[in-house]
Amino acid sequence: MSIEIRRVAYDHPDAQKLVDRVQEFYVERYGEPDYDPTVPEMFESPAGAYFLAYLDEVPVASGAWRRSGEPALGTVATAEIKRMYVVPEAQGKGIAKRMLAHVEASARAAGFEALVLTTGGLQYEAIGLYAANGYVDVEPFGFYKDDDLVVCMAKRF
Repeated sequence: MSIEIRRVAYDHPDAQKLVDRVQEFYVERYGEPDYDPTVPEMFESPAGAYFLAYLDEVPVASGAWRRSGEPALGTVATAEIKRMYVVPEAQGKGIAKRMLAHVEASARAAGFEALVLTTGGLQYEAIGLYAANGYVDVEPFGFYKDDDLVVCMAKRF
């Protein structure tokens, strides 16, 4: 098994294939897609970064960060994790943990002191991953802050 994580543009064809798959996942899990507005410029340097994990040259996971204006951690330089996803056929191989570590290292290298994220309360796998890697619950923020199912978490470096 050969896993390689590459930085790509958000509008890269492989990235868009995974965005489509994660949207399908949201429809299956929640009955609707993610409506949080996302544009490619959010992930261009220095405002953000978008990554894909390739397993034997096949794109199987995504992860990204973008600059955050959320005050979830006070005045520290904060980025927001976005688009963490592993296709079902590649789950259980530690790819999500590797991608999370890569996203964290990239954000830290870009000068950020903390990461925040929003996920859905029905995404038990994601919540478990983040909690196991030092993320703690914070007050709801962002596009879904008023949604009953939103879970917001943060981690300082």
